[in-house]
Amino acid sequence: MLLLTVCLTCLGVVMVFSSSSIMAVRDYGDSLYFLKRQGVYALLGFGVMALLMRVNLEILRKAAWPILAVCALLLIAVLIPGIGKKVGGAARWIKIAGITFQPAEFVKIGLVLFLAHSLARKQEKVKSFRLGFLPYMLILTVLLVLLLAQPDLGSALTLGVVTIAMLLVAGTRLSYLASIGLVALPFLYFMVMNVDYRRRRILAFLNPWEDPSNTGFQIIQSWIAFGSGGAFGQGLGESKQKLFFLPEAHTDFIFSVIGEELGFIGVIVIAAMFMLLVLRGFRTALNAPNEFACFLAFGITLLVGMEAFVNMAVVMGMVPTKGMALPLISYGGTSLVTTLAAVGILLNVSRQLPGELR
Repeated sequence: MLLLTVCLTCLGVVMVFSSSSIMAVRDYGDSLYFLKRQGVYALLGFGVMALLMRVNLEILRKAAWPILAVCALLLIAVLIPGIGKKVGGAARWIKIAGITFQPAEFVKIGLVLFLAHSLARKQEKVKSFRLGFLPYMLILTVLLVLLLAQPDLGSALTLGVVTIAMLLVAGTRLSYLASIGLVALPFLYFMVMNVDYRRRRILAFLNPWEDPSNTGFQIIQSWIAFGSGGAFGQGLGESKQKLFFLPEAHTDFIFSVIGEELGFIGVIVIAAMFMLLVLRGFRTALNAPNEFACFLAFGITLLVGMEAFVNMAVVMGMVPTKGMALPLISYGGTSLVTTLAAVGILLNVSRQLPGELR
């Protein structure tokens, strides 16, 4: 897992430079602008990962409630004018002393940590509606309301899926989970179809060629990138779609640039690396020394794996377009540091296993 994480992160730094250098010259007059920043984020993330690999998990467990509370306060702070920073009409960032970060990324880890602690403690009560299901739904609802107020539907859906999955493996009754799904579907439909840009994304997903210069532009340009890559790619740095044809080439659509420059072989190798990382994570969860470590490893693995799958599916046109970074590879300090922190916790659990099970 450590080797895969380091390789994916280093590849991400290289691809961020390849996909962003032209834009960096245009916007900042420095082709290395994004490379230098991503390099600093990677070093910081590796430091945090190394620390969390060795910290006593009981310390993290005792801090689960305070960490979740701080995360919730950060989500509230995002909505306060003067503290939260709006980009593209969404207030998802906080800027302090020149440092900008996205609290939603911290919330994902905070919620997984809290759920692992609470589910392990309530193992015998998890089948109870009042004690083992309702409290988690109330906490989740508060977080979802704060995320949707930004608005950030993608992070809200991620938290919802991870929470339901962790409750499922903990033994919560299927009838409870099914009922919450039925209740959530009308709200999800309303959130998507009653918001113009989300509705247009759905329509563009169904038929991007109907409006190729507007709503269908992103996915069509992404397909052109993959198609141009062929089997072996155009070569590192040789992408044409990154020349202002492909929006967000260094963030949400960096996998498209990888497809164009490294080809089908490169795409398959990276997808296989993520798959292997997820399989090793689930193996760690299955062999964890206690319930807390088991739930923690499962939640983190699911979180990283789901975000990787959704990003790849979006840029290939398999699901509607949604702004979600490719873990460890896309440009972005908060995403990279928090993902490396999460993997550090996962490696911490793995280090406690017998050598033959790691």
